[in-house]
Amino acid sequence: MSEPLVLIEKADGIAVMTLNRPERLNALIPPLNDAIERTANDLAKQDDVRVLVLTGAGKGFCSGADVKGWEGGSEPGKHPEPNRQELTAPSAQLVLPFRQFPMPVIGAINGVAGGAGFSLAMACDIRIASENARFASLFIHRAIVPNNGLSWTLPRILGPAKALEWMLTGEWMDAKTAESLGIVNRVVPQADLMTVTMALAKKIAAMPPIAAELTKKAVYRGLVQDLVPHLDLETHFQKLCFGTEDFKESTQAFLEKRAPKFKGR
Repeated sequence: MSEPLVLIEKADGIAVMTLNRPERLNALIPPLNDAIERTANDLAKQDDVRVLVLTGAGKGFCSGADVKGWEGGSEPGKHPEPNRQELTAPSAQLVLPFRQFPMPVIGAINGVAGGAGFSLAMACDIRIASENARFASLFIHRAIVPNNGLSWTLPRILGPAKALEWMLTGEWMDAKTAESLGIVNRVVPQADLMTVTMALAKKIAAMPPIAAELTKKAVYRGLVQDLVPHLDLETHFQKLCFGTEDFKESTQAFLEKRAPKFKGR
């Protein structure tokens, strides 16, 4: 029986989702795309998941679309002729399941993140990179435009000029360059990647989950709306938090000088 394309481990409020095509640097094929979307959407419904960690098996995070895995036509590597729905449907499989995931998503970038793999890394809320990580928007080399949200996420971190430079050249950047540009939060030795990532995940998982979920929503909505309506949104979210048991617990724990125990209620 073949290995599953996506592996899941769950413990202490943390789900670790591992892309599992290490022999191809976790390059994307339609069944893997479907498995990513299905698994993320399933985990999003599970109340015991407070943090999602995304990583890749083996030496790569995700090398992008597996051109050799495209089928259709008589020529090797030829993409099947798309129908109208495939041409017009948004490429949402890799970005929305993570951007719309209710709880924080941490990318543990263990190696190559190229093309759609770069898009996938950028769909995470926080990115920890190993010293072996490399990033590139490879789409231009295939005579196509960036997809899965990369032309939306990257300019919001780099600004349009820098983002266009990387997207129009398709050049590789190493982990330290990515860190200096703000693409990754930090770079750690390869051997320490999961230890550091899990330590951060545990710290976030210990926080009140309702407040964590609403904080994530507030940040991303703030990217697309003006200040005044955003202040209204913050006020609304704040009032929601005031009505939770976790808010009462935080106050009581502070007064009693003890660590709070948040239940997500």
